[in-house]
Amino acid sequence: MGMTTRSGQSAGGSSPARGVWSALAALAILAAVAAPAGAQTLDRVAGGEAFRIGYRQFAPPYSYAAANGQPSGYIVDLCREVADGVKRTLKLPALKVEYVKVTAEDRFEAVRDGRIDILCEPSSMTMSRRALVDFSLPTFLDGAGVVTRGAPVKGLEDLKGKKVGVLRGTTTEETLRSTLGQMRIAADIVTVTDHPDGLKQLADGKLDAYFGDRGILNYLIANSPAGNRLSLSDQYFTFETYALALPRGDQAFRLVVDATLADLYRTERIRDIYAKSFGKFPPDQFLNALFVINGVPK
Repeated sequence: MGMTTRSGQSAGGSSPARGVWSALAALAILAAVAAPAGAQTLDRVAGGEAFRIGYRQFAPPYSYAAANGQPSGYIVDLCREVADGVKRTLKLPALKVEYVKVTAEDRFEAVRDGRIDILCEPSSMTMSRRALVDFSLPTFLDGAGVVTRGAPVKGLEDLKGKKVGVLRGTTTEETLRSTLGQMRIAADIVTVTDHPDGLKQLADGKLDAYFGDRGILNYLIANSPAGNRLSLSDQYFTFETYALALPRGDQAFRLVVDATLADLYRTERIRDIYAKSFGKFPPDQFLNALFVINGVPK
């Protein structure tokens, strides 16, 4: 490792600031390549095309296919409010809404490539993802937890030598791998394609633990036949800020999306939408703060 001079440049000739700017430049180039082509969302919808909502099949209570096959969940309901906002903005007598199923692996590319207009699921905002898509005002605050059979884990150290499942292609997987690596905890990480499969493998003894977003895990445990044998850790191992992913550079559409969310956050309507998915459990202090902070005035 080179020594650091007063200017912040190491004796080896590299500068931390230069490295940061190089990384940002690379992201900017990627963003330019990822910029959407063709008509903007509002123009296309005003021309009679459908408003396309992307959702996940297995990410309850945020985004999932209900027993009747209909897209459901807290974030899907927020996007239905956005669809109403688009209809009002364009003064359309009717708006055709099309629901498009996406996966954890292809969701952001679906926005970038124009297959969907808005991504309605628990999408964590990151700088690398902003090279592909834009994000709305935040929609939810959550964090990662660990599910085990029997007693809950008290720390990641308890995962040493264990088989730990995690959803493939997510920030949760990235966090699990990097954190275990930094802590030098040797664990066998097993990726799965959806959360129900991960919990089933855990319940069947094929996994020792499952790492995922607490809101999703709480919901699945409560609705699982094996729920009484599964325990969710009390500790938050990450904090994730969710938002709706939108096409890059579509400022008029983003303004409609953000205005719709801000209007909801300033009224009791957001609590009605929340209660539809989360029942009697009220929003916690973090989510209440999110509503207050992002209830931007008109």
